[in-house]
Amino acid sequence: MAGRSLEPEHIIKTIQVLKNRINERFPGAGLTQVCGDLLDISQQARKRSVAIGRPMFGIRILSGLVILGILAGVAYIVRLIRIPNQPVPASELIQVIDAGFGALVLIGAMLLFLFTLEIRVKRARAMKAIHELRSLVHIIDMHQLTKDPERVLWRDSAHDTKSSPKRTMDRFQLYRYLDYCSEMLALCGKIAALYAENFPDAQAVAAVNDLENLTSGQGRKIWQKIMILHAAPQQEEKKTAESAKSESKDNIST
Repeated sequence: MAGRSLEPEHIIKTIQVLKNRINERFPGAGLTQVCGDLLDISQQARKRSVAIGRPMFGIRILSGLVILGILAGVAYIVRLIRIPNQPVPASELIQVIDAGFGALVLIGAMLLFLFTLEIRVKRARAMKAIHELRSLVHIIDMHQLTKDPERVLWRDSAHDTKSSPKRTMDRFQLYRYLDYCSEMLALCGKIAALYAENFPDAQAVAAVNDLENLTSGQGRKIWQKIMILHAAPQQEEKKTAESAKSESKDNIST
């Protein structure tokens, strides 16, 4: 990060390093492929965010020409209007006013459509990219879903069923796996922020905030599991100390 803006190159480099860390710790794991997909998305986000923030001169020129054509047509129609010398009946006047008002509303809607066309095109691209990140966030959550720390701490397979997840990690490996998932979720939020940084549209910013809230919620679930892993040794030490204390009391009493 340089100054007060996100640097896409630093985000890409961080994800690349994270992918290497996951592959070195868990060779052939599916989480490595997910991190690879996140790396591809981050590389695309660097180009997409710049393209979204860049002015779309083609749409601007086309919209300007159409707007000029509409205004020229309106001016031409106004010049053709001739006010009659004789009084106009009230019924005909009301019909003319009603038709004129409807035409003005239609012209105003067309002008508004053309004025906001560029913003809506950029918004659609940003929303599509953010939705792609949202799908990846749920995929990351699926990978940590069955990683239950209590199953690792109990080390008792007597209550397992045929459909119970297999335990292939020890406590340290599970801790690192969950930590990698947490880092990937945080990086998803940083990639989404690139779009809001280059395109501060209200709806796009709201979509980015929703995604960050989603990643924060998923991250809290992961850190609850990590805290269970951290608290387990303390509980074991406490039990050992209590048992030793009770044994010493028994020895003193005897």
